[in-house]
Amino acid sequence: MPQYIDIAVNLIGCALEKNADEVIQRAMIQGVSPLIVIGGDIEQSTDAITLCQRYPNQLFCTAGTHPHHASEWLPDSTEKIKRLTLAKQVVAIGECGLDYNRDFSPRPMQRKAFEDQLALAAELQMPVLMHERDAHEDFFAILREYRSSLPAALLHCFTGNKQSLQAYLDLDLHIGITGWVCDERRGAELAELVPNIPDNRILIETDSPYLLPRSMRPKPKSSKNEPQYLPYIAEYIANLRGQPAEAFVTQVYHNSIDFFGLQHLQPPHIQVCTADETS
Repeated sequence: MPQYIDIAVNLIGCALEKNADEVIQRAMIQGVSPLIVIGGDIEQSTDAITLCQRYPNQLFCTAGTHPHHASEWLPDSTEKIKRLTLAKQVVAIGECGLDYNRDFSPRPMQRKAFEDQLALAAELQMPVLMHERDAHEDFFAILREYRSSLPAALLHCFTGNKQSLQAYLDLDLHIGITGWVCDERRGAELAELVPNIPDNRILIETDSPYLLPRSMRPKPKSSKNEPQYLPYIAEYIANLRGQPAEAFVTQVYHNSIDFFGLQHLQPPHIQVCTADETS
């Protein structure tokens, strides 16, 4: 069976939390394992670690503060996240970034929390998982100052335009693509851009429980997205890129292993593709 890694799953503090065990099991049946559980704030990151400890090598997580929660960022927040990264389940800093679409937190506080988390990722030499919505100019300006010090950086759930995609690729970012691309209405521009992402820079995700692929048939009874649907998203993206689904799935699995430093999960006979090997 093909193997998949869902690189962004919201299992804590959302609609899937109460049925997390069933969600994880349904994903595993479809070959979607491990899952990267997103830490949206310090409390959620702590709870994510606890959940991951129940599923060794099946769940990993990030630790950070989403821009929606940036108003909660305090002088000791960096140190708290730093302590969380001591847990072996934490594989990236984040989800951090800027969101000027909803502005749930004041923009100056969003920028402060983002910069502090980038600085921490650089200090710890950990990958960073980022969010950007309607904030390209400020996001790019801040990230550019730190990018050379970061070992790896991922912009998850990319929904931008051609210009922003090229700017992020020029910064050597990994790009996460969700089921947004399966929406013939709002995902049309993204569908045109997906073939432009280099093989070694694309990752796939559900961003569950959000962004249920609109084109799925039969349509799931629940409106909640789940990691079990990642194979559908993968095949849809492979078709857009004009690539055989099996080859594409293998490539993005290797990309995910490499980005999050999960080489220990690979059977000895499987070689993980590196950026140099695929460029």
